Amino acid sequence: MLNPKVKQLIQVVISLGVAVWIFWFLYRDIEFSSLKAQIQSSNWFWILFSLGIAWAGYWIRGWRWALLIQKQEGEAQVSANRAYHAVMVGYLVNLLVPRAGEVARCGVLSRTNGTSIGHLIGTVIMERTIDLLFLISVILLSFFLESQLFLSLAGELVDLNSLGNKLINYLPLLLGGLAVFALFIFILFKKFRGNGLINRLQQFLRQLYSGIQSIRSVKNPIGFWISSFLIWIIYFMTMYTVSLGIQSTANLSATQVLLVMVMGSIGMVAPVQGGIGTFHALVAYILIQFGVSETDGKIFAAIIHGTQVIQVMLVGLMSWIVMVKIPAWIKPDKS
Repeated sequence: MLNPKVKQLIQVVISLGVAVWIFWFLYRDIEFSSLKAQIQSSNWFWILFSLGIAWAGYWIRGWRWALLIQKQEGEAQVSANRAYHAVMVGYLVNLLVPRAGEVARCGVLSRTNGTSIGHLIGTVIMERTIDLLFLISVILLSFFLESQLFLSLAGELVDLNSLGNKLINYLPLLLGGLAVFALFIFILFKKFRGNGLINRLQQFLRQLYSGIQSIRSVKNPIGFWISSFLIWIIYFMTMYTVSLGIQSTANLSATQVLLVMVMGSIGMVAPVQGGIGTFHALVAYILIQFGVSETDGKIFAAIIHGTQVIQVMLVGLMSWIVMVKIPAWIKPDKS
């Protein structure tokens, strides 16, 4: 049986290998001179401005997360700044291990504030659920604004009729599998109720549930929902300002940029480090549909993704240093 660390390393290597292969496949025919010429001809005021907008989005995401975290007895109140630094550490870790950043940011915040990992992971699940709802809303908005193009693209990428039939055919099997799994967990918990490991797992699940339920008791619900809305406005503005700074995309309409953002967001969901390859493929693909040349579309994707990755690396490293220097939280002795 493989050591868990070795297994995780293999998963990281495979994921990175897939990302690098997709990236190489996309850019193997792009000459460096073309990339250099595009970079030199770009208006870097807009591109740097986009990085400032993106940074504001990171801070707002940290502030929103702090709103969800409920302070328990013996724990320190989580400040927006500390939550922001933890978020940036998470983004940094995601560049190395896909999805590990969510656990990493919970870990560093638990260390400095004493908040339970289970509760923090529950709040992250709630955050991601809200983000998914907003992503679906943005997809529906782009469908409303560009319905014909959206249906054409969806038809090229996915056989909608085949997908619908498969979902109908496999739905009973899926529901049955979930029911069996739930019954197995119930019997396991009931039979080994007094086991220490099961007790710790139950406690973790209760903490996880409390984190998910935190949306009901958030102290500033208006601020939470406004910040959630602003995060997606900022995603759009980041993409739009970069498009203004590059000659080949400067004439795109706002609705076209919105569809580019949707495709890029879907690409970032893929389980590869930082959306490498998948982001570039989907963004370039949609730009080609808007009349942008294949080379320019790929270079646009490389510029926006590359600048964002550099920003996350620099700012994430600074946040990691800040969090490391904060002493570990010691729970006060009630005696």
